[in-house]
Amino acid sequence: MGTSVAVLTSLPGLASAQEVAVVTNPYGIQALWAEGDMIAKSTLLILVAMSMASWYMIVTKLLAQSRASKQTQAVQDNFWSGGSIRASADLLDPQSPYRFIAEKGLEGASKHDGLLGAIDFNTWVTMSIQRAMANVQSRMQDGLALLATVGSTAPFVGLFGTVWGIYHALVKIGMSGQASIDKVAGPVGEALIMTAIGLAVAVPAVLGYNWLVRRNKLTMEVVQAFGNDLHAVLLATANKA
Repeated sequence: MGTSVAVLTSLPGLASAQEVAVVTNPYGIQALWAEGDMIAKSTLLILVAMSMASWYMIVTKLLAQSRASKQTQAVQDNFWSGGSIRASADLLDPQSPYRFIAEKGLEGASKHDGLLGAIDFNTWVTMSIQRAMANVQSRMQDGLALLATVGSTAPFVGLFGTVWGIYHALVKIGMSGQASIDKVAGPVGEALIMTAIGLAVAVPAVLGYNWLVRRNKLTMEVVQAFGNDLHAVLLATANKA
């Protein structure tokens, strides 16, 4: 009986989980980091840093655009129903671009005296509001250049890693004198991984850039409409005065 148990336990199909060897992928990212040289590791770190920066920018810009949408709704609901532009502007969020434009318009209208009086009131108020809207547009576009840069350069950084991996494969072939699979699988796998990572970094950056630019364009259309309405109200108020 004891002999039978020993024979059964020695069969491969009945081996315990602790005795089963764990097979790891010798050509994965972990192997790439463990066996790669400083150039390969530096390339990988650059791609990771680019990916983190692009995702951070996408998330922060989306949050900023969400706040701008709420501020737009607040302007459309309450701003024009107030007794005056000054009173309506004071009710807006201090960080609202619409409050910034309204205050700049009021400031321009109130300073139309002295040397500035030589300029037509309509022209001076128009310039004040346009400068404010240009400032708002510039702030909305902050960070988008980073996404454009990552989207355009990440594939080439990955391509550099690809070329470096192929170079290692050729070196191993030359040193061994034979192009066997076990000699070139590691470096070629490293090259393919670098290519895939470069594309994985670039694609979200490009898509995020195009999406954010589109949303900014829609927001700026509302901002420009607000600026035009504000300009008309300031002129009408000045004429009544």
